[in-house]
Amino acid sequence: MSKKILIVGGVAGGASTAARIRRLDEQAEVIMFEKGPHVSFSNCSLPFHLSGVVESSNRLVLMNPNSFKSKYNLDARTHSEVIRINRAEKTITVRNLITTEEYDETYDKLVLSPGAAPIVPRVEGATLQHVFTVRNVVDIERLQKAIVENDAQHIAVVGGGYIGVEVAENLCLAGRNVTLVQSAPQILRPFDFDMAQILQKEMMDKGVQVIVGDGLASITAEDVTLASGKKVKADIVVLAIGVRPETTLAEEAGLEIGTSGGIKVDQNYVTSDPHIYAVGDVIEVYHRLLHKPVRLALAGPAQRQARATADHIYGIANINKGVIGSSSIQVFDLNGAATGLTEEVAKKAGFQVDSVYVIAPDKVGLMPTSNPLHFKLVYEVPTGRILGAQAIGKGNADKRVDVIATLITMGGTIEDLKELELSYSPMFSTAKDVVNLAALVANNIMAGRFRQVSVSQVRGLYEAGALFVDVREENEFANGHLKDALNIPLSQLRERMNEIPQDQPVYVHCRSAQRSYNAVMALQGAGWHQVVNVSGSFLGICLYEYFTDVQTGREPIVTQYNFK
Repeated sequence: MSKKILIVGGVAGGASTAARIRRLDEQAEVIMFEKGPHVSFSNCSLPFHLSGVVESSNRLVLMNPNSFKSKYNLDARTHSEVIRINRAEKTITVRNLITTEEYDETYDKLVLSPGAAPIVPRVEGATLQHVFTVRNVVDIERLQKAIVENDAQHIAVVGGGYIGVEVAENLCLAGRNVTLVQSAPQILRPFDFDMAQILQKEMMDKGVQVIVGDGLASITAEDVTLASGKKVKADIVVLAIGVRPETTLAEEAGLEIGTSGGIKVDQNYVTSDPHIYAVGDVIEVYHRLLHKPVRLALAGPAQRQARATADHIYGIANINKGVIGSSSIQVFDLNGAATGLTEEVAKKAGFQVDSVYVIAPDKVGLMPTSNPLHFKLVYEVPTGRILGAQAIGKGNADKRVDVIATLITMGGTIEDLKELELSYSPMFSTAKDVVNLAALVANNIMAGRFRQVSVSQVRGLYEAGALFVDVREENEFANGHLKDALNIPLSQLRERMNEIPQDQPVYVHCRSAQRSYNAVMALQGAGWHQVVNVSGSFLGICLYEYFTDVQTGREPIVTQYNFK
């Protein structure tokens, strides 16, 4: 007897489950229900329609009901809202949103993949006609139509996550005046504060006004008012504050909801009802590093959950290793990627951690497309177990982070990373890739061969009167330097060591921390025992300080910012 499997919701979770079921069982009756007009679309690509990168919204739709029927023999029903799960009868009640007709469908197995809905804050004006959210193709078409028809010149995007940043970027590329508002102190929480500054500066340099640490208070037809009282002119407002799992259907059916707010599932994505599964943004998943349930709204994990669900329905074993949270983004000319835990999250979770921040060429410097790649590696002390990484640059940041994601999944350490043999060509990388370099630095730190401070500590040390030695060449120093720093170029260091005191801590930096590392080792070899390298060095200091200085108007600690 063939199985009858019903799936609530399409896109990455539902549609992938249906396709896998069909590959496993040609005889199964599979029906997908989607309350919107599109059952399969590229939701991650939605913002790119606003700039014309994806010229037609029709291209966002990947499969229509006819395609599902002809290619997979699947029954995909759009404009069909599942309004009730009748667990005792093993049926669902469906409402046709066009005819308003309601009917029941029986099931052997039910898969819930309704996704998550954008959060709309309870502030005055949040329901005005010029306020939009971005969840599906219909949303992005409505937003684009409103912008064009009203020739909206000033747009406020509220929320600095991936969707908010991508919407702001694409609206800016379309020639609009865009302000991005974020209540947290930084945008893009998958990155640590020191790394996020690089992306925030890129947005500012490209014309997006970025306001952080100031939340939304109210909306009018002309502007938005922030918690500080500041007003931002806005013909259109896009709310991208975050998402909330669509758990109403599950809750009303009495399914267990987890501590994170998503549907609770076991290792096979079975809910508290053995005949009902759940996948995608609606569920909570197990974080393999934090050892607790979390919510993770990413397409890759959703597709793996879909495959595991279909397999389990047919008795195929599944090994659930949990998630680590790997993601990437392009912000104008920069690429960013992150995996695992940030240093901030790791510390809050109780890990004993350290990190290294290196800036190295993404390929051999002789190559015309060589650019700096900012790379941060987070690891556990004293085990050296890798916990996370972040990379930002014009080159392949995602490639480097994917290497780290693989090591995290395999339980790798900084020693493993140090010895990792990676492919090399001058056009693609350096012989000692930035990820290997970060591991070497981390191993030196762990072994106590030298000490370091992060760029986030520099201002406090500076204000406390610490001595900084800049070992860049004199012409580099003249183009911008830390105020009151002593300039002794590395090429002159051995002849001028007597200018550096031995009875107090001395903080050494260069442009990117490589020359300063060599200077620290030379000084230690000559008997200096209180020398400390500045991780990230002057380039990192400028990037870290710049955004906060501009936002707050505080006195800079450098004579001139230098980002090259």
